[in-house]
Amino acid sequence: MKKIFLLALSINMLLVSCNNDDNIIPQEPVLNTAPTTPILSYPTNNLVCIENAINFQWNPSTDDEGNVPIYDVQIATDLDFTQGLNSVTTITTSKLITLEKGLLYYWRIRARDSKDALSDYSEVFNFYTEGTGILNHLPFAPVLVSPELSSEQTTNSTLLKWSVQDADGDSLVFDVYFGNDAAALVKIASEITESEYNADLTITGEYFWKVIAKDGNGGATVGQIWNFTKE
Repeated sequence: MKKIFLLALSINMLLVSCNNDDNIIPQEPVLNTAPTTPILSYPTNNLVCIENAINFQWNPSTDDEGNVPIYDVQIATDLDFTQGLNSVTTITTSKLITLEKGLLYYWRIRARDSKDALSDYSEVFNFYTEGTGILNHLPFAPVLVSPELSSEQTTNSTLLKWSVQDADGDSLVFDVYFGNDAAALVKIASEITESEYNADLTITGEYFWKVIAKDGNGGATVGQIWNFTKE
């Protein structure tokens, strides 16, 4: 009788153990998210005539999973980051980089984690390194005012507005390029003095535009291509 009782008890415990295993709910895998976008600190936007050995600085990114962010720093002489490109990777929030003298540079940064999840790039800052015997600086890159990037427009025209600074205080004129194909923009305004232009929206769809700033001393800076949509 005792053996039968022990056998029954063992079977009962086995059944309880199996039932407990069946009730275990598998945990959802933890999703990995990208670090936050870094914020540029130095050199500041539109800074003129700084030393060419520059200690680039930025505010740190945060990571929800506690990973240490890795920063990809890009510095170039054009807004597309294809000309004279310097690329640096670091886990610190500053980096000393020596550049050529007397040039206009653009810089931006993004963060990634150990699983290569990438943040967006920061905004783009531009600055001049100090040079010898520079008589004229190029205008800084045009800055978008309106319409807001990737916004939706409902009217049959829109006011294109931008702002530009010039290190020498020169009076600037602007060429405006506009169209529905980013690769084939058409000049719709030539050497206007106002930093705005009213553009007609003849069809629905996406529009692209850019501005070239000229200082009257042979200096010209091509701005980024901006876009919006006509509903």
